[in-house]
Amino acid sequence: MMLDYLSYLLLVVVVVMFLSVAIRILREYERGIVFTLGRFTGVKGPGLIILIPFAQQMVKVDLRVVVQDVPPQDVITRDNVTVKVNAVLYFRIVDPERAIIKVADFMAATSQLAQTTLRSVLGKHELDELLAERDRLNADIQEILDQQTDAWGIKVTNVEIKHVDLNESMIRAIAKQAEAERLRRAKVINAEGEQQAAEKLVEAGRLLAREPQAMQLRYFAALHDIASERSSTIVFPLPTDLLTHLVPRPDGAK
Repeated sequence: MMLDYLSYLLLVVVVVMFLSVAIRILREYERGIVFTLGRFTGVKGPGLIILIPFAQQMVKVDLRVVVQDVPPQDVITRDNVTVKVNAVLYFRIVDPERAIIKVADFMAATSQLAQTTLRSVLGKHELDELLAERDRLNADIQEILDQQTDAWGIKVTNVEIKHVDLNESMIRAIAKQAEAERLRRAKVINAEGEQQAAEKLVEAGRLLAREPQAMQLRYFAALHDIASERSSTIVFPLPTDLLTHLVPRPDGAK
C-alpha cells in the first residue's frame, strides 16, 4: 500500500514537472521563437504554447515600442564647434525571427548604431542648423537607423534630439551674435522708415508745388502749432505771396 502511494506521488511529481516545462503562456504583445533540437521551427503566440520538454526551447520577444536613451555624444560640427548631444530612440520589433537569429543582442546593437549615426549625421551640419533645424535632423537620423536595422527585423519609429550642451565661451559668442543680429535688424528697419518718410515728403512737396493754396494752409497750421507752445514772443516771416491775397490790388494793376 505504501509502495502504491509512493508510485502515485512520483507520477504526480513527474506530471507537474512535465507541465511546468512544456506549457508556456504568452501575452498579447509577446511572441515565442521556438527551436527544436537547435533548429528554428516557428514563431508561436500569443496564448497557450506547448513545448516538447528537453527537445524544444523558446525565446520570448516583446513587440511593444522600446524607449531607449542615447548617451551624450561628443560631436564636432562642420564649422568646428564641439558640442555634447543626447537623444531618445523609439523602436519596436516587427520580425521576431530576425531579431533573435540575425543579431546576438538587438538592444545593444541598436544603441551602439544610434550613437555612431548621431555623431555621423550631426557632424555634417553647422551649429546653427543643429540648433534651428532639429526636426529635419531627427528625420534624417531616423531614416538612416531604420534602413540599417531593417535586416534585424526592427522598425525605428522616431528619434528626438533632447539636449545640445555648449561650453560657456560658445554661449557668450552666440549671445553676442544674436545681439549683433538684432542691432542690424533695427538699423535696417530705421533705414527703411527714413526711406519711406523721404518718399512721402517728396510726394507732399510735389503736391504743394501744384497747389499754392495748400501751401498757405500748411503755413497757417504751422503757426497754430507754434502758438500752442509756451513761448511769449513769436517772430515769423510773412510770405509776400500771402499778402497778394490779403491786400487789394490798385485798379489797372496786373
